[in-house]
Amino acid sequence: MPTVLLTLGRLPKGLDLARSFAHSGWRVIVADPSRSHLMGASGTVAKSLVVPPPATEPDAYLDALARLVLDEAVDLVVPVSEDVMFVAELPERLHRPVPVFAMSAEMIHRVHDKYSFIEMAAGFGLPVPATASALASEAKAIADSGSYIIKPRHSCAGNGVRLCEAGMPILSDPDDVVQRRVIGQEQSTCSLALNGEVIATAIYRATMLSGTVACSFERIENPAIEEWVRRFVAETRWTGFISFDFIVDATGIPYAIECNPRTTSGLHFFETNDIGPAILGKKSTITFRKDRQLMQFWSCLQEAQNSFGDWPQFRKRMVHIWRTKDVTFSPSDPWPLVSMPWTARGIIAKANRDKVSFGIAATRDLAWSGKNTAS
Repeated sequence: MPTVLLTLGRLPKGLDLARSFAHSGWRVIVADPSRSHLMGASGTVAKSLVVPPPATEPDAYLDALARLVLDEAVDLVVPVSEDVMFVAELPERLHRPVPVFAMSAEMIHRVHDKYSFIEMAAGFGLPVPATASALASEAKAIADSGSYIIKPRHSCAGNGVRLCEAGMPILSDPDDVVQRRVIGQEQSTCSLALNGEVIATAIYRATMLSGTVACSFERIENPAIEEWVRRFVAETRWTGFISFDFIVDATGIPYAIECNPRTTSGLHFFETNDIGPAILGKKSTITFRKDRQLMQFWSCLQEAQNSFGDWPQFRKRMVHIWRTKDVTFSPSDPWPLVSMPWTARGIIAKANRDKVSFGIAATRDLAWSGKNTAS
């Protein structure tokens, strides 16, 4: 039986991957810095192993993964989320060639960089908003011409993003970027690609937020975004997961504001059993689940509780929860959803202690800053 190593266990996206590979006859093992995590409760996972946190111990993290690949006779490594920023460097440490479902570390880091990604997409002739380094002279021109956004070049979960009005002074870190604010609808994507060809792209919009991260979402159609993604994937010869955040302006033009070289919640719209075979190159298309709206139950419930006292908002959110399917629940594998308040207790405690969203708390020990690269 072949073995796949999933390099994160705490997020529902990884559970989709685990279930898909298990259904395809693979042995699934999971590595995570936390001893307790969502996927550890799944019957599809054969073994969970603890590794050092990559954000603070990148070398130890990669060494631990390399040992797991050897000790567990791993045949394939699949990054799940922000872990890809480090896992992309794993091939250099392996004692034998094992495929890692990701682009090279150089390309992963390049598109994750909020500035170099914009430069790359603009070079392909794709619509992106004007963007400049915070210290560049172009930044002031952007700030003077209209409302703008300041954000770190390397960040996730919307951490550090600030909205500014025209003419406001640029007060930021030298590593920040200044970007013209596009007014329009926010839409996001998640794609699986092989050798420059898109196997599937899910386009979705948030229907409920936990901080800056969507905890409920609706799949939508947008041919202009599909074409944008297809062109970028083809130009970069992309293999792996890749996701984008767009603002669609009043004329229907989609402007990509940043790239996430990983999965996003859009993965949940893929038919679960199709994902593993598509990664393995055994399936050239992925069908979508019949559900157009999905949610992360516990996060949505927390948002409903937070609105208690505002009766119309509370009622609206509770009705939404009642009518929407959870991304985690499966009749044949119910324990990940049921046990989540316990398995995620460490993340919940950090979120409450630091007064940040669950999404930010869940990725702090994975966050790649551009400075914590393994040596």
